Parts: sequence; C-alpha cells; structure tokens
Amino acid sequence: MLEITELLRTQLAEIYRIERELGRGGMATVYLAHDVRHDRKVALKVLRPELSAILGAERFLAEIKTTANLQHPHILGLFDSGEAAGLVYYVMPFVEGESLRDRLTRDRQLPVDEAVRLAREIADALEYAHQRGIVHRDIKPENILLHGGHAVVADFGIALAASRSDGGSRMTETGMSLGTPHYMSPEQAMGEREITPKADIYALGCVLYEMLTAEPPFVGATAQAIIARVMTEEPRSLTLQRRTIPPHVEAVVHRALQKLPADRFASAAQFADALGNTDFASVGARADAPVVAQASPRERALRVAPWVLLAGVVAAGLLGMFRRPAREVPPVIGFTVELAAPITDLGGSPIALSPDGSRLVMAAQTVEDPQVRLYLRSLDGTRERVLANTENTVQPFFSADGEWVAYWSNGALRKVSIAGGTVVTLMPVSGGFQGGSWSGRGEIIVATNGVLFQTTSDGGAVDTLLRDSTASYRWPEILPDGKTVLFMTAGAGPSRIQAMSLRSRRVTDLGITGTYPRYVGRGWLTYGTSDGALFAVPFDPKRVRVLGAAIPVTSNVRSGSGGAMKLGTSRNGMLAWLGGTAASRELVLVDAAGREQTTATPPDLYESPRFSPDARRIAVGIGDLLGGRPDIWSLNLTQNILSRVTYDSASVYPEWSPDGQWVHFATSRSGDYDLWRARSDGSGVEEPVVVGPHDHWEGVPSADGRGFVYRVTDPVTRRDVLWLPTGAREPVPMLVTPFEERGIAPSPDGRWLAYVSNESGVDEIYVRAMPGPGGRVQISANGGREPRWGAAGRELLFRARDSVFTTPITITGSEVRAGRPRALFRDAYRLGGAGNHAGWDVDRSGRRFVFVRDVGTGAERQVNVMLNWFDQPRAGAGPAARRD
Repeated sequence: MLEITELLRTQLAEIYRIERELGRGGMATVYLAHDVRHDRKVALKVLRPELSAILGAERFLAEIKTTANLQHPHILGLFDSGEAAGLVYYVMPFVEGESLRDRLTRDRQLPVDEAVRLAREIADALEYAHQRGIVHRDIKPENILLHGGHAVVADFGIALAASRSDGGSRMTETGMSLGTPHYMSPEQAMGEREITPKADIYALGCVLYEMLTAEPPFVGATAQAIIARVMTEEPRSLTLQRRTIPPHVEAVVHRALQKLPADRFASAAQFADALGNTDFASVGARADAPVVAQASPRERALRVAPWVLLAGVVAAGLLGMFRRPAREVPPVIGFTVELAAPITDLGGSPIALSPDGSRLVMAAQTVEDPQVRLYLRSLDGTRERVLANTENTVQPFFSADGEWVAYWSNGALRKVSIAGGTVVTLMPVSGGFQGGSWSGRGEIIVATNGVLFQTTSDGGAVDTLLRDSTASYRWPEILPDGKTVLFMTAGAGPSRIQAMSLRSRRVTDLGITGTYPRYVGRGWLTYGTSDGALFAVPFDPKRVRVLGAAIPVTSNVRSGSGGAMKLGTSRNGMLAWLGGTAASRELVLVDAAGREQTTATPPDLYESPRFSPDARRIAVGIGDLLGGRPDIWSLNLTQNILSRVTYDSASVYPEWSPDGQWVHFATSRSGDYDLWRARSDGSGVEEPVVVGPHDHWEGVPSADGRGFVYRVTDPVTRRDVLWLPTGAREPVPMLVTPFEERGIAPSPDGRWLAYVSNESGVDEIYVRAMPGPGGRVQISANGGREPRWGAAGRELLFRARDSVFTTPITITGSEVRAGRPRALFRDAYRLGGAGNHAGWDVDRSGRRFVFVRDVGTGAERQVNVMLNWFDQPRAGAGPAARRD
C-alpha cells in the first residue's frame, strides 16, 4: 500500500496533496488530502486496484457522477472523481468527527430521543436520494458520520455505481459484495437484481434497532446464520429489552423490518413522519404493519411459514447441500470485523478460523499487555477474549470439532480449550515452528525447522513423517478423510504445493507454485503467492488431483513469515483474512523533557533501535510491510541515510559491539534463531557467534571484552540468560530458573547486568553482577520492563505503566545501591518484541532517546470475511470438483 500511496502522491500532486491514510474498507482506501486549488481538507477514496480492473474505470466514473448533484445537509457530497495511474478515486468533504459505528462501540446504546432524531435525519437524506432514483444499498453505522451531533450519510451512490458498471456482475470474483449481512434486506440476501428504496428503509430500521438496543435485530455465528434468521425470524421486542422505548418507536422499527418490501413503509419520508407520530403505535399494530409482541403464536407461524420454506432452500445452497440453478446461487457476501482497539499487533503468524466459521483465533499483543497471547473472537461478537496462560504464542490452529486450539509456545506444542482452563503440553518443539493441522481422528501434524512430525491430540508418540536436508516442509493441512496431508515445500527454486499419503508416505507434486495450501471444502484448494495474492483451484480430495485452472480470489492478503498467510479458512467455504499491510511505524527521537523529533526516514516496520557507541548511528530492524521479512539497517543521523547491514530477510534484535565496528543480531536463516554478527559498514561480512539447538536471542558483547551475554529459550526452563567467556566454546549458566529472564542490558563498563524477571509473579527490573556470583538488587517496585543504562552507568531507565522511569544507581566496589524511581516523561510508544527485548534505547549521555511509534490507521485490525465464493458456478469446477 505504501507504493500505491507514493504513486498517488506523485500523480495527484498538482491538485491533491495526500497527507495520511484515514482508513480502509472492503472496497476502497480513504486518505486525508489537501485540495490545493481550493485550500481545503478533503477525503480522497481510492478503489482497490483489483476492483477497479473488474468494474471498468471509465464506466464506474460515469456512473458515480450521478451522485455529484446530491446536495443535502445530511448527505456527504461528491467533490471530484478521476483516474490516476490506473487507480480510480473519488473525493468527498472531510468531516471532523466520528462515525456512528465509533459512537456505538464506545457507548453501545444511544439515548432514545437522540437515536430517533438521527434516524429521522438519515431518513430525510434517503428520501431526497430516492426521489432522484438513487438507492444507497449499504446503509450501516460505518457509513453514517456524526458531524456536530448530526447524521451525514457517506458513500451515497458508490454501491450503485459499482453494481451498474461494466464488471458489476463480476464483483463476486473480488471477494466483495454490496451490503452487510446484519443490515441486508431479505431481497438483497436472496440476490435480487433490482434493489428498490425499500431495501434502504429495511437497513435504516436495523440501524435504529441497534442504536436503541446495542446490537442489530439479527445476529449469528456466521453470515449464513444471520441471513437465515433475517428470512425466518421476527426481531425481538424493543420494549422488552429497553422499557424506555416508546411504543410508537417500536411499531415504526418493526414496520421497517417487514420481510416483504410491500409491507414496509412506502417511502423514507413516511418512516420519518411515523417516528414523530406518537399515535403510530395504534396504527402500527394493524395487520398492514404487525407488531410481534401483539401477534398470537398461530399468526406468527402463518406469517413466517413461507419464509421458513424459502430459508431452507437458501441455507441448503449456502451450505452446499445441493446444486441450484445458476440464477439462484447465493451471492458472494463480504464484510469486515473490526478488532478491539487495545490490540496493537497481530504478530507474524497466521490467524485461524474454526471449522464451522463461527470463531476466529489470533496471536496478538495489546496496549496493556506486551506478551503475544491467543485471543478468541466470535464473528458475531463485539470484542476478543484472551485465552489464559497462552503467552509467547504463534501459529494457532483449531481441532476438527472447533472446541480446542493448538499452538506453539515456549518450546512446545500445546493445546487449550476455547472455553479456557488448563493448558496441555503435547510435545516439545524447538523454534522454527511453521504450522500444524488437527484431523477429525485426533492426529496432529506439525512442521518445525522444515521437518513434518505427527503426534496425537492426547500427547502420544511422535513420528517423523518427512525430512530432507535440501528442502523445508511447512504449513501442513490434513484433508477431511485424514489420509492425506498437503504442505508447502521450500528449497531451491520457487515454493511448491505437494501432498503425502499418510499410509504409504508417497509424496505427490500437485503442479502448483505457491505457498500456504488450505483445503476449504466445496472441492476447492486455495494457495497464496509472495505478493499477497490468493488463488483457488478445483480439487478432488479423494484422488488428490487438481481439476482445473487457478482462479484469483483476492490480491489483498497480508503475508506472514516463512510463506505463511494471515488467512483462516473453514470447511464450509468461509474465508477470513487480514488485508493490506501491517501498521507502519516511525522512528522518534525524544529528549529528557519528552520533546519529540521525528526522523526523516519514511514509515516502515521498525523495531528495536539501538544507538551506536558514538551516538551518530542507529541500528534498527526493518521488516517488509507485506510479509514481515526483517533485516538490520543502520541509520546515519547526520545524513539521515539508511544502509543495509544484513541481507537474509530473517534478522532481528540488533546490538552494537563496543567499538561500533560490528552489529550483533539474531537470525532464523537456518531454522532456529542463532546469534551472528555483521560488519556495520554494510560490507556483507558476517560471522556466527552462538549456533546450536534452541532459539538464541538478545546477544550483547560486554564492553570490557570479557565475554558475551545472551538469552536462550529452553523447552524446560523457558527463557534463560547465559554467559560465553571470550575464547570459550561452552557457555556458563548465569540465570537459569523456572522463571522468565529477558530484556537483558549490560552496563557500559561491562560489570553489571540489568534484566527483567517474573519471579515475583510480576515483571520487575533487577541488577546483578555479570557474570556473577552474587545476589541481585530489585530496581522497580510496581512493575517494570525494557531496562536501559544511561549517564555512563549512573542511572538505569525502564518502562512501566504509561511512563519512562529513571533510577539513580550507585556502585561501591561489588555493591549496587538504587535510588527511588522517578517518572521522566509519558511513554506513548511501541513496546519491544513481546516484552522480551527492549523496543527503545538511550544514548550514553542518558538524555537522548529513540522510540518506535505506530502510525497505522486501524485498518490493520480489520478482518475481511467472505462467504459463498466457492458456491459460484465456474468453468472447470464441475461435480467432481465439488465432491468432499
């Protein structure tokens, strides 16, 4: 996305100056821009490139012009539209304020009088547009802005323009749809071609219902379930949920939510008038606008019966139970799930979707908790729930029944129930874990360090399935019958998708070049490419054969490490993925008073900056925004020039040598993380420092030349600190305990080590002699992390709660005394890797700091969900391809 942003800046520089990204949705990305000619702020929306290609730019722009003449106080107008370098854009006023979705997320329910007023304002806008032949088609809280306390409807006519343009009938190929399940009228859910203003009236009824009760009238575990309820059930009574809702408001809402368009209000104006008419309660109770609370069970059954029959047909199609004529195929439905705001990072591992598509599990960090843990989210819920005791987690995957999640953590494969409870260890696994799959018969296949292993869900014997010194096997996927496993093979040349019979151990190449194979049911296999594109091929899982050509699904899936994709699939054909790029970051220099000076380096995936001994350079890890493939770079602060230090796309955690000639780092180039060093001048000269079993991190040479201190992840004792004397071949244990020791920081004179330990049950900062012997001195009292030395070792700085603290240090002989910690300035910056490695630094003066700050827009926390894509009739996907 950065490349697209820069392209737009160049192409539109004379008319629009793009300032920053504001957000990202299923159809477009929106930027804050400055209208150069009119000296005003505007919102510039850019269609996704693949959508522009399918819709046809010229026709789309012609259709969208029909909305340019909409001039109404509650409609966000259209200023401009055009095409630049093949990208279609349109320009709207920039509205200061928040969306109705933001307001509902914060307050859940609105005061009744305010909700009614906003609904009448929206209805007024709809009536104005309907009178001019324009149906919005996607009324929902995200498309309603709040400006000065009043409603402003956004994206008027955008869905209409998309549906009318050249590729409107091919929207299904993009993974997008016009409408959102919670607000979609029954006729939209059925895929009716002609959508009338009555669909907008239905959606507005849903929005008003949510403003009053905190949730839409129909919710469900999956989009299929929501649609089935839309067509078969009546909404719950409003007044039974909230007694302060006037009867006439309930009558209005239920009239708007009638299944048949003919039973709804004749116009949006009637909707608005009824909301202002307290006598409508008696009118709304008549047969032409039934209120559920007043209808008898027999009447409700008779009223719903036709829809029950119809929903049975639709549900059968949604679940692939039988083939229907092409004209009755359920439409592709796409929507987004916004993750809770405290989540700041989704790590480098994939996300997992339960087999029935109802739940999502991801490894993530939050603002309050730097540890990467498992978070569970129901797709019809509003927040994530942390699964306890799952810290330092990667690569989650579901059991076949969806009741358990397996994952890698702290040197072992583990599992935990989605209901919570005790974590069960299944087998020891060193670093380099690259995915797993859990069959319906209880077998689990995992990939680690390029080897495929098999065990059982109760922690039984471990069997080596596939090992080759010239190839790396990753991302296993067991097929439904439990007899075959798919996987990606990396080695010389492009990665390939292969399959292995678990009985004969015979390997079959499927003739596909790609990554991350997933079998999604419906007779389809998906795989990715390194640029984030997702493809699907018709596939026979019984004969293990590809049956046709690859078809693009979307080009917007974020990549993970080692060929992973941030993609979850279900066996009923649902897809869930993180799109675009990860949140970008900026380097920020801060003085002792907390005053900031951002560097001129462009936003990127910066992590763990370190000042050189002379403070003229900063070594920093920089990842790939699409795939997270990190390398170490050096920033010359005088010239503001970034120079590459490593070239393996697998290096993290830089640390300088005392003379500034070398940069030490951890690299996973050989599977497990090992410690290497490279010349800081970028000459490419590299040397191994510590190589061996288990993962090695945070390697720092002591300033006095006596040795090298580093952290190791041990399967039994977890995170430990070891000391390697200069010239020695074997390390000396320094901190080997059942607790977590990490965040190491040798003092400037090389005699003392500051570190983090959770031995008290809370992360605290300690100092001890390096390498020992001797006791340790506790520095922090109420929690602390990421220690760094300043002022030539006379003070120790650390991060705790929302501030950076400083503690005076006095050293007399072999004794360390610490003063009282004092808050130095507010800490609003990014933490280091899961709290294990300091994500900031201070120079030797102790008065200049460097931090990393997230500058994402929130779009990196949006999960895209799509269903029914695999139900569409396509050439080459005949009956044989659809057999599970």
